[in-house]
Amino acid sequence: MENAFGTFPGFEPDEWNNDACRGYVIMAMEDCGFSKKDIRRVVGQLYEVFDLNSVEDAKQKFHSSPY
Repeated sequence: MENAFGTFPGFEPDEWNNDACRGYVIMAMEDCGFSKKDIRRVVGQLYEVFDLNSVEDAKQKFHSSPY
């Protein structure tokens, strides 16, 4: 039986939002040894990037990037 969101109980999509993305970026940067100053700079820039670009823009950027 489907719930109000059209998914089966126990198979709901992961909760996702901009703060979750920021958290992933922070974890990755810490794991790679970036300085706290650089992490703050990147996390700060994410606020602007999120405001000016769509999720589709970000997907296209990822798929066309050399990374």
